[in-house]
This record gives sequence, C-alpha cells and structure tokens, in this order.
Amino acid sequence: MSNIIVVGCGRVGSQLANMLSDGGNNVCCIDRNADAFTNLGRNFNGSTIQGVGFDEDVLIHAGIEECDVLAAVTQYDNANLMCAEVAGRLFDVPHVIARLYNTDHERAYTQLGIDYVCGTSLVAEEIFSKIIAGHGSHITTFGQYEVLEFSLFLGDSDEDARRSIRVSEIERNHEISIVAFERADGSVSSIPSADSVLYNGDTVLACVQQDHIDQILRYIKDGSDEWPNA
Repeated sequence: MSNIIVVGCGRVGSQLANMLSDGGNNVCCIDRNADAFTNLGRNFNGSTIQGVGFDEDVLIHAGIEECDVLAAVTQYDNANLMCAEVAGRLFDVPHVIARLYNTDHERAYTQLGIDYVCGTSLVAEEIFSKIIAGHGSHITTFGQYEVLEFSLFLGDSDEDARRSIRVSEIERNHEISIVAFERADGSVSSIPSADSVLYNGDTVLACVQQDHIDQILRYIKDGSDEWPNA
C-alpha cells in the first residue's frame, strides 16, 4: 500500500484517484476548485483538499512528507511542472509524474529528469501503431515481434463454444508464445504452461513474430483470413 497524492481532479485525475484508491492505496486528491471533487463519485475512499497543488502548506496538509508518489495531472503544463519540482526537490518524493500537454516541452522535461505522460503523444502513438499493425489486437511492438491481446476464436457454433486447445499446440504450429490468459468469465487468470488448456472465448496475451501473424488470424475473434497490410 502506497501513499499517493493526485493533483488535479478533472476527468483524468478523478479516474486515476479512484483506480489507486480501489487498489488499496492511501490517496489524497488536491484541486483548487472544490466542485471538481464531485468527479470522484460517492465511492471514493481517499481524502480531498482544496488548494493549489504546488503550495507547500497544502502539500504538507495532504501528507507529502510521507508521500510515495505524486501525480500532477491538472490541465496546465506549468502547474504540473511546478508541482513536480516542489514535490521532487523540496520534499524528496521518490516518484513524481507530471501530465504534459505541449509536446514541445518533452525535451525540457527529459533534461530535468521529470517522469511525464504526454496524452497527445500517447494517443497518436497508439493509433499509429494500430494503423501500422493493421489490426485492433495489437498492443505494442518489440523489434520484429508484436504483443497481441485477443479473444480466442475456435468457431462460432454451439458445439464450437465448448472447444478447447492446448497452449503447446498453438505455440508449436504457429511460432507464437502465449504469455498469459484469462477465462471468458474472468474466473481464472494465469501464466500458462505448455499443457494449459485454452477455451473458446478466453482472452489471450501473446507474443508473435510479425512474419507469422497471418498464421494465427484464424484464432482471433472477428479476425479475417488475410493480413490487412499484406
């Protein structure tokens, strides 16, 4: 369990605060506008403080002296930068993350050693990678390999719904490594062995060489028989 401060309670900040709180962390959310805390909903288990996120007194009240992580996710780059600088340099917070809007400032953030997330870049990169990959199962690329997440497809008839296949059979015949899987009903999530059995509809996380992707498309639900970019 970590002590986490989230500065900014807009759509991103409120969702982040709730996710962290649901994960069992101690979360304090700071925003200069008290009305913003309504974004957290009724089930938020953390605390809230109205104030400016880079004000030292506000941060101390929020528990910055015992803080493990601070995330500055306001709508303003300058405010996020100041929050990150104050938290990291004055209070020695071990991990500080700032949201960044203007991609022109990425080099400066890197030079300052600030961990950041640029929404504009992330969205563009994700769309770009999916376009290049040619399919929605794509997660990321490592050299000549792709990481895919897909729903296992073994047929769409009532009889097919009960079909299964061993991990070793897919890996042996299709140059693919199954990294993890989850049952369709969410009852089991596991890192498989070669003898693990996968069922129709299971969610599969896999790594596959790009040259061999067309060989496994028949196992991807809603997949086609041809590689889109071929």
